[in-house]
Amino acid sequence: MKSLIDLTNRIISFRNARDWKQFHNPKDVALSLVLEATEVMEHFQWKNAEEMKQYIKTNKAEIGEELADVLYWVLLMSHDLDIDVLKALEKKILKNEKKYPVEKSKGRHTKYNKL
Repeated sequence: MKSLIDLTNRIISFRNARDWKQFHNPKDVALSLVLEATEVMEHFQWKNAEEMKQYIKTNKAEIGEELADVLYWVLLMSHDLDIDVLKALEKKILKNEKKYPVEKSKGRHTKYNKL
């Protein structure tokens, strides 16, 4: 399995070979990230629980491609903004563990400020 560094380097090489950095300002990269995330959502739109369960079985590859597109833009943006996304994720998980203590949030979908 490739590391995030390897994948990021490959993404940067892909972009640089095509001279696309000139188009990759933070606003447009963030917009691309959101657009790809909505393509993930499209796979589940208008489906009930049973339809989604069946759909996932037969469309995993397509859903995976959309998730890969989201990750592509996350890695590209984190590279361009010099953000260690793994460190940021670790800090965010720690923050969420404090905001959502198990004893108050287990089995509940209540927002942290309402617990």
